Amino acid sequence: MVDGHAMGTAQGPGPARVDALTSAERILDSIPTAFFALSPDWRFTYVNAEAERLLGRPRPELLGGVVWELFPAAVGTDFERHYRAAMSTGEPASFDEFYPAPLDTWFEVRAWPTPEGLSVYFIDVTVRRRLQEETERIARRAALTASVTSDLSRTLDAEEAVAALARTLVPVLADWCVVTLADVDDAGRQVLRDIGWWHRDTEALPLVREYAFHRLASLTDHSFLYEALRTTDVIPIPTDATARIQSVLRPGRAHELITELAPDSAAVLPLRGRGRTMGAITLFNGRGRPELDVEELATARDIAGRAGMALDNAYLYARQRRVAEELQRSFLTDPPVLEKLEVAVRYVPASEAARVGGDWYDVFPHPDGETVVVIGDVAGHDLQAAAAMGQLRSLLRGIAVSTEPGPAHILTLVDRALGVLGQDTVATAVVMTLRPTADGSVVARWSNAGHPPPMVIGADGAVRSLDARSLVLGMDTEARRGEHEITLEPGATVVLYTDGLAERRDRGLRAGLDHLRAALTDLADRGVEDLCDALLLRLLPPAPEDDIAVVVVRAPGGPAADG
Repeated sequence: MVDGHAMGTAQGPGPARVDALTSAERILDSIPTAFFALSPDWRFTYVNAEAERLLGRPRPELLGGVVWELFPAAVGTDFERHYRAAMSTGEPASFDEFYPAPLDTWFEVRAWPTPEGLSVYFIDVTVRRRLQEETERIARRAALTASVTSDLSRTLDAEEAVAALARTLVPVLADWCVVTLADVDDAGRQVLRDIGWWHRDTEALPLVREYAFHRLASLTDHSFLYEALRTTDVIPIPTDATARIQSVLRPGRAHELITELAPDSAAVLPLRGRGRTMGAITLFNGRGRPELDVEELATARDIAGRAGMALDNAYLYARQRRVAEELQRSFLTDPPVLEKLEVAVRYVPASEAARVGGDWYDVFPHPDGETVVVIGDVAGHDLQAAAAMGQLRSLLRGIAVSTEPGPAHILTLVDRALGVLGQDTVATAVVMTLRPTADGSVVARWSNAGHPPPMVIGADGAVRSLDARSLVLGMDTEARRGEHEITLEPGATVVLYTDGLAERRDRGLRAGLDHLRAALTDLADRGVEDLCDALLLRLLPPAPEDDIAVVVVRAPGGPAADG
């Protein structure tokens, strides 16, 4: 082992030994890797030139000195743990560790125990570590953005997703966070709500929750939050955040809580939609964490923009849904009270805001004395489909009351009218006429334009489908429509419905019709109103993907009417 002191016998080293030591020292001194040797009592016995440079001390100052006294910051770190383990076990050690100021350097270290003590080779890997850390930071920010995007797109409840942002952003971008939503009341005034919050220290979470509960009522007009909402700019608070936030809080509990939470820096980022501000995200960092750097702020700004657009989209969809539902419900009126028929109707909109659509029903008396029952479904699930449904419903009703009450004839005239008017509406529909007879039975005639088949529950409870379909409406103005007739005995029931009742994403229409028949068999003894409710309760999924319309008509003599 080379050492910084004279080595050899009592008579001194021989010439060959001196030459070998000198040669070894020259080699170690010339290599680009830093090297030093420690004695069993942790004193430096040799230091090469590169080690002098990296350790920032000259060789005379190091040689003979105890490593823990010369470099006290190494005590309790991986330097000490690995060195002592290598010395005591005789096993080499390999590790990376950071030494703080004045060195402020990451080292890659290899330590080998020897009979004379410990040999240590090390290199400066600060640049590599910082590049690695920067790459990891970029990857974390990219993963954060992807996660936020996924969360916002996975649900139509954007408010819930935005509220959850606080938990997603902490601790990647901040130590703690509060998410605020800006609503407008009926008088046009802005109303703020803190809808989400989180802290990296779960023990501090109750303080953040309480702060979010009190702070909005405590804000002055000069608060950073109001400034961000007014200017739509990011408002940074790079230093002294606790005192600066206190200065815009009225005395009270929020003023006290911000002292306990003690943020050192913060930033308020507005949530921008299409021409309006939907709310804000406030990020807070404590003293142990620097303020947001340029890249972190860019990531936070991007996330705030995505969240703002998600909120705006959700509000637009909700508005569209309300308009479409109001349009649909304006057409889907209660059925008339009929002397010799019991009628019940139901309409259930899709749970998804974007899937309002074209399902409809209609029940009305014909001037010739028959009752006309219609069920239909316009292709599409949007406001345009709802508008087309309203036009088609009105067109069919107008044609039906002004011509003979033949279902096939009515559908044929509707086809021709769509062609003459240049309407590109495509829809399925069933038109059925019902004529009670003196003996209590009902003669039913129907024509089906590509719609799921009506079901008949016999007076004995047996269920069958009226399977006879032709081309959908709007495809061929010269289509030949078939018409069919059946006599319903007293107490028989006809059930007309749209495909959302039977068809789902996880099963086809055929399997859905089997489920429907089974349900109708079980529910055959119910009154018409109860039958509608029980049928929907049994067959509807928790979140219907499609609109559903149902019409139930019963000939006299069946189960007692509801109530």
